[in-house]
Amino acid sequence: MAHHLHASVHAAVSTRSFASSSHSRFYVPGHVQFLAALKLSSQPTVRRSADYQPPIWSFEYIQSLKTEYVGQSYRTRINKLKENVMEMLEGKEMNKNPLHQLQLIDALQRLGISYHFEDEIKVILQGAYSNNHGNYGLNKDCLCAAALVFRLLRQHGHKVPQAIFNSFIDESGNLKACLCKDCKGMLYLYEASFLSMEGEGILDAARTFTRTHLNEYVMLKESKDPYLSTLVEHSLEFPLHWRMPRMEARWFIEFYQQSPDMNPVLLDFAKLDFNMVQATYQEDLKHASMWWMQVGLGEKLEFIRDRLVENYLWTTGVLFQPQYGYFRRMATQVIALVTTIDDVYDVYGTLDELEHFTNAVERWDINAIEQLPDYMKLCFFALYNSMNQMASKIFQEQGLNILSYSKKAWVDLCKSYLIEAKWYHEGYTPTLHQYIDNAAVSISAPLVLLHAYLLSSNHITMEVLHYIEEEFPSIIHCSSMVSRLANDLGTSPDEMKRGDVPKSIQCYMHEMGACEEDACKYIQDLIDITWKKMNKDRFEACPLPPTLTEATMNLARLTQFMYRYGDGHSSQDHVTKNHVLSLLINPIAWP
Repeated sequence: MAHHLHASVHAAVSTRSFASSSHSRFYVPGHVQFLAALKLSSQPTVRRSADYQPPIWSFEYIQSLKTEYVGQSYRTRINKLKENVMEMLEGKEMNKNPLHQLQLIDALQRLGISYHFEDEIKVILQGAYSNNHGNYGLNKDCLCAAALVFRLLRQHGHKVPQAIFNSFIDESGNLKACLCKDCKGMLYLYEASFLSMEGEGILDAARTFTRTHLNEYVMLKESKDPYLSTLVEHSLEFPLHWRMPRMEARWFIEFYQQSPDMNPVLLDFAKLDFNMVQATYQEDLKHASMWWMQVGLGEKLEFIRDRLVENYLWTTGVLFQPQYGYFRRMATQVIALVTTIDDVYDVYGTLDELEHFTNAVERWDINAIEQLPDYMKLCFFALYNSMNQMASKIFQEQGLNILSYSKKAWVDLCKSYLIEAKWYHEGYTPTLHQYIDNAAVSISAPLVLLHAYLLSSNHITMEVLHYIEEEFPSIIHCSSMVSRLANDLGTSPDEMKRGDVPKSIQCYMHEMGACEEDACKYIQDLIDITWKKMNKDRFEACPLPPTLTEATMNLARLTQFMYRYGDGHSSQDHVTKNHVLSLLINPIAWP
């Protein structure tokens, strides 16, 4: 029965079943400041409440953020450090020792500074792949080397076969028992196993084998390498391939100081770069905060999650590089509107109101809001103005009218929210297949990723827009599924307490008669399976640009990061607060 359900869910993740909407004329009204003057009428209707707390990050605090890591003196210093690292990367000594060159690339990635050397790394790894499909002249009996080259090449889009590990398999088809003595090799192989695809039995066995022995290593009482032991514990907690890149960089920069192989130039460069990028984030955040204050949703709608800073945090996880500041500023608006409208459907609106609101969004017409209560008018005006203004800017710069694509994504989202609202009001528990089919849209990942493309690309093409709209690319669908399932694992208990539509866990329990523990295990297994499919999707021929592909995988990483210890988006506990402080507020001590 469970196997049958698994196949049914697998079919659901390949299905797109939401309705299309007509194109609307291109119209941009005036400023959004008038929204703040709109008075909300009293609502006698009894409504639910999620009791969301007010934001801990005030507008005044955000606008007061300052940093010293700006100006020409720091730019001069960072450019000099970049030259020094470039010399290391392309130096003769590195060319003589391919393994050291790969280890340097790995360090650059983990320190968060590899984006400075994208072209150089691409050339080096292309050479590695061309050399006997990834052996790169390395010792075929060195597990560290094999696992590292495998992971780096797959990360960068080279389809290295799992057969690279054949020399580590014994006659019975199992990993050689002697490998367990090589803890560093075990760690590298464990991390590599998370880039596996469906049907790769060697990598599946490698993950089980290495996890077992790495756990034993951590439990050893005898003396061991403290640096390596911490790396192992960090990896077992969550694999590198699934981690949010920028938060991982913050952790690794501070941890790297303890490394016996620490390179002071790399460390100096990484610290300064982190602080300078953080300065960019603070300016982005101020800009987004000003918009949020002007639309007045946080002030006027007390039932919503007023989480502007947390909304911005999502954008740094999708595209962290400093050159994507415009994306982060505008995507914060998108995510803030998603959060607000989600709360309208999920918590506050009556079913009749929600149907009218969905119709108004589908018509995309100011005249369509007459039947809406004032709080919904606020939401509609904010959505209508923000998206029209974004579309207007893209039209002016690139000559493309993308409004119909943006509008359709919002219509699809609202319709998926309405389906869930009807399920709740009818007391209906959907099958897991039904839930997942709808949840692939209601998680908002397709909408966010469409806008990631629109806001990050200097050359938007109709081919890509059509592909996203009509084909619902598998990699985007997989990212949506990981996001939805990870969200459910983190938020389901709180949402069930306040009264909400059953999530994937409850749907599985209801359908299979399973206990909560088994349901959570099943959902986690689905996440793992979906990651394997997403890994494979990177190698499929499709018109998605590399930046969007990376953003798509980063969104899945980010969602797992935000919901690993509960509802990191809605709550403002010490976990999320510390993430904000680490990434956006507090610089790393430098020099």
